[in-house]
Amino acid sequence: QVQLVESGGGLVQAGGSLRLSCAASVRTFSSYAMGWFRQAPGKEREFVAVIARSGTTYYADSAKGRFTISRDNAKNTVSLQMNSLKPADTAVYYCAADYLGSGSSLLRSTSYDYWGQGTQVTVSS
Repeated sequence: QVQLVESGGGLVQAGGSLRLSCAASVRTFSSYAMGWFRQAPGKEREFVAVIARSGTTYYADSAKGRFTISRDNAKNTVSLQMNSLKPADTAVYYCAADYLGSGSSLLRSTSYDYWGQGTQVTVSS
């Protein structure tokens, strides 16, 4: 069983930055593609960013140029650096793990095997 624990959420003013982290309790972390999704009130969960096992990264258009995803396989962690935050970024952010996932399937939440409990990010105007 894989457990994912997010941290780093909080309240920030527009234009500010936050760094989310996700710690995974798993023996073969490098076998997982790691993604970040978010869900705002009344909206569906949406893709934010993913880092594949190879280190290749993909971003939602809303995140490009502002967010950076990275992973540390030695520490079993994945991070999401979020800069130039906007009120529209307000949501619960979820870390997710996809065992041996690759390609375009990484953009779909249904492809992921494990999910964290989420961390709230609130951006005030």
